Amino acid sequence: MFLGIDLGTSGVKALLMDANQRVLATATGELDVSRPHPGWSEQDPADWIAATRRAVAGLDGHDLSGVEGIGLSGQMHGAVALDAADRVIRPAILWNDGRSEPQARRLDADPRFRAISGNVVFPGFTAPKLVWMAQEEPENFARVTKVLLPKDYLRLWLTGESLGDMSDAAGTAWFDNGARRWSGELLAASGMRDDQMPVLVEGNAPGGGLRAEVAAEWGMRPGTVVSGGAGDGAATAIGAGSVAEGQGFVSLGTSGVIFNPTARFLPNPESAVHAFCHALPGMWLQMGVILSASAGLQWLSAILGEKPAALTAALGPDLRAPGEVTFLPYLSGERTPHNDAAARGAFSGLSARTGRSDLTQAVLEGVAFAFADNLAALRASGSAPDSLLALGGGARSAYWLKAVATAIGMPLLLPESGDYGAAFGAARLGLMAATGADPAGVCTRPVIAAEILPDRVLAPAFAEKYAAFRAAYQPA
Repeated sequence: MFLGIDLGTSGVKALLMDANQRVLATATGELDVSRPHPGWSEQDPADWIAATRRAVAGLDGHDLSGVEGIGLSGQMHGAVALDAADRVIRPAILWNDGRSEPQARRLDADPRFRAISGNVVFPGFTAPKLVWMAQEEPENFARVTKVLLPKDYLRLWLTGESLGDMSDAAGTAWFDNGARRWSGELLAASGMRDDQMPVLVEGNAPGGGLRAEVAAEWGMRPGTVVSGGAGDGAATAIGAGSVAEGQGFVSLGTSGVIFNPTARFLPNPESAVHAFCHALPGMWLQMGVILSASAGLQWLSAILGEKPAALTAALGPDLRAPGEVTFLPYLSGERTPHNDAAARGAFSGLSARTGRSDLTQAVLEGVAFAFADNLAALRASGSAPDSLLALGGGARSAYWLKAVATAIGMPLLLPESGDYGAAFGAARLGLMAATGADPAGVCTRPVIAAEILPDRVLAPAFAEKYAAFRAAYQPA
């Protein structure tokens, strides 16, 4: 058996699978986010450990003594600052925390960051958070001996070792993604040192062994292999079998992602495309990121007092021509392609006859057009997915999938029901680390239940509305 642990923002998910990759059980330990000031987003790393314990305890009825390997996945970019005794200095600053926007702008203005890391320095990345600490909390900053990413703080508790992996380190702005190593130059440019960074391994390589105390608590063998693991995007790709060029996916989660693996490092920071290391040796990835995908529908749902599924069901099964209302889904700013933290959502084209179905349709179309922006940015970066799996909670809406397929002009492949997310990918990484299995044999694609084709009749109308969507965005 193999255990995958995924540290998300809202909870820790544990997934147990057998040697044939059949999911035996899943359980979740919930988490809360602290927002002590506007734009801040923090969590206490001790809560991650407690949530992990609850999640693993939730796998009740399963004997864990046969677990051969553990894989880790986690929310990226978060900053866990530790002192010389590995004590947490302050609450972890999360990926969706915006306090370090001025520091990010300053680092991004240094041409070395884009040239070496291959990426824009976003406010959510790790490096500007530590620059913020140096400026605003100098006493805390002076105590920093090690900086870990969220999943790697869990590893520290599980194994006692300070280790990380390439795919997660890729999102710090301290990493040379082409060379797959920390950049001493970028660290020094943000006031950091090489010795403050963890040792790195590939995601499918061993990354420590389970401490005796944790092993006894969970009924496992001491020294059970813990894999290098992955950031949540790369782990989801491992779970979905997106491990070779062209095997992309589109994720309609709280945020939205178009993901494509590449055999070469293909940076394009000018389009705010994320170009990171994949969780497997010799592979990289490109991601276009929408900050509010399903979050946009959830926002409308809360305002209208009706569940998202009811709102989308009211549109009926057949795709409609784009409506009069245009929606910009920039409720929390936007990454790809605008790199604009100040961007905000907007409806335009409202009239006295606009109703809730019109607003719902506009939200679904707005996210679909944002995916079209993302796909165009990936193509401009030299990345061309052959096909796209449809993943995430929003993929349960057949209407939304039809809108996305028509907006991007590419079929979407809907997998059979199952768990292909980050926790499953983490379990696969645990399997490979423990057994040395070939990634190609482990990271297979799911069975496809349906192919969602673009609506060729409505394609011209969608193209016209997409042009209007593009014109509606005006940078501040």
